[in-house]
Amino acid sequence: MDDKEREARVEYAIRHTRVVRPPRQSLATFGTTVVRYHLVCEPVYVDLNIPATGAETVVRDGTVTAERPQVVTPSYLSRLEGFGENARKYLEQVVREHGPHAPGLLYAYKNKFSGTSIVSGGVTEVAGNIGSRLDREDRRLEAVIRGVDEMWDVSLLKFIFDLTTRSARTNASELNAMGLLETCEGVPQEARQRIDLMLQEARRGNMDPGAIHSELERWGLFEEYQDRFLRLFRRK
Repeated sequence: MDDKEREARVEYAIRHTRVVRPPRQSLATFGTTVVRYHLVCEPVYVDLNIPATGAETVVRDGTVTAERPQVVTPSYLSRLEGFGENARKYLEQVVREHGPHAPGLLYAYKNKFSGTSIVSGGVTEVAGNIGSRLDREDRRLEAVIRGVDEMWDVSLLKFIFDLTTRSARTNASELNAMGLLETCEGVPQEARQRIDLMLQEARRGNMDPGAIHSELERWGLFEEYQDRFLRLFRRK
């Protein structure tokens, strides 16, 4: 599959992904959220004209863990590793339009795939049955997604993107109400609160000090926090 064909397949998967039964609550603003998903697809062999004994649906199950959203700025993002040249140019544009210290939300996710099963019945029927069961059992943090079999990971990412978009307004409003979007010398209050919590966890032995050092460097705060950071290495 060449790049042009792959791009066309990705666009097809995005257009044909639909959330049949969304989670009944948004992503948490001040904690971790675990969403269980059931991704239903028409088997790829249907397109290949491979005979089947009856209607079947592929169901993929797993969980997506959304970490607490972090308040970041374009200046902070420019110091993160893993961005290519195109991303750098985009950040430069954001800085020009909004400034280097404009606050925004950064979401981090982990996907844990549970397994795949083949279920008798068409996609619409299977998705409806799963959704009805989740409603009866009041599973508020579970979702049913109708996707494309060979591009199921794209369908999952589309779901995550839409969930983030729906949650971001509420998350930002709650953070703003507590003054955590306010910045002082280019650093949001939420970032300082997060660093304080990281230092507390490191003192308890629950966090690698190296992660704190990296966070301080990204914010340009190492000199300010240097004494508190170095105390982590003093013997008790």
